[in-house]
Amino acid sequence: MTKSSDEKSSAFSAMDQRARDVFKLLVDTYLETGEPVGSRTISKALPAALSPASIRNVMMDLEDQGLIAAPHTSAGRIPTNLGLRFFVDALLQVGSITAEERARIDAQVKAANRQRKVEDVLGDASALLSGLSQHAGVVLAPKLNARLKHMEFVNLSPGRALVILVTEDGNVENRVIDVPQGVPASVFIRASNYLSAKAEGRTLPELQNLVAREVESLRRELDEVSARLVQGGLAVWSGADDLNDKALIVRGQANLLEDAKAVADLERIRRLFEDIENKKELVGLLGSAEQADGVRIFIGSESRMFSLSGSSLIAAPFRNEDDNIVGVLGIIGPTRLNYARIIPMVDYTAKVLGKLIS
Repeated sequence: MTKSSDEKSSAFSAMDQRARDVFKLLVDTYLETGEPVGSRTISKALPAALSPASIRNVMMDLEDQGLIAAPHTSAGRIPTNLGLRFFVDALLQVGSITAEERARIDAQVKAANRQRKVEDVLGDASALLSGLSQHAGVVLAPKLNARLKHMEFVNLSPGRALVILVTEDGNVENRVIDVPQGVPASVFIRASNYLSAKAEGRTLPELQNLVAREVESLRRELDEVSARLVQGGLAVWSGADDLNDKALIVRGQANLLEDAKAVADLERIRRLFEDIENKKELVGLLGSAEQADGVRIFIGSESRMFSLSGSSLIAAPFRNEDDNIVGVLGIIGPTRLNYARIIPMVDYTAKVLGKLIS
């Protein structure tokens, strides 16, 4: 019978120090080796003198609580997804990245930023995380986060107009919007001139925030119809959940193959590759991390996406100078990630990337 969340919480709080010590050592050893951990291994490593028989009793209790399990016929135990969640939330001692890693992140992200193409910066950040962690790095951000060069309206037909955005790196995006019947050409020109003057050198989110703050100024500078056209032209780009509006960048998938130690691992990685190819699921999972205050962790079957591959995602949003969320970056790998090392790495990279994109 499956235990309820209340029963699990009660079991966690009731765990005595000896059980916590055994459990933490088992998880630490598993994360380091990837192999099932036996009672003798724990007995030799524990500072307190506990016999293998005593440790086996503790491990039986942990197994009853759903925190560890025996894979196949192995005498050892590995943490379950529930056990890893408990470990990460209650027992993990998060370290800090090394001075060398900090310097490497600073240098590489700054070097990418000089290229002035947002997608290049994001791609380099994803590759950087992959290289540091030896897992897959992933970044999700709006495509239209590049600096804008020009914005204009083109009258298509009665009641319809085209909104065109041109970025500094030469990309062109457009959307069709509805407009009032009989709008004269002069209105489109005034609205285009106003937006182009405000847009140059800003990202789309920055332009949207600026116009929202200056709504009274907008109405003073333009007539009512032109002002509505400006607001409608910006609104058509707001809150878009369409996958085409997201830039999803994944780097370092080959690193995942190097972690495979058995045929079962290769099958898990094959499934993970399929998960990553399913853009909709991955975008949705990363999108759910956008509103997090800091790093968010998804472990195995906690998310539908990783229920078969047995993988984890450590992700954090990055913000611009106005504290608006710009995107999400993270690392994907097996559930036995080095959480203590990767969590601060993802957090620090998100903060550096946010500052530089601003």
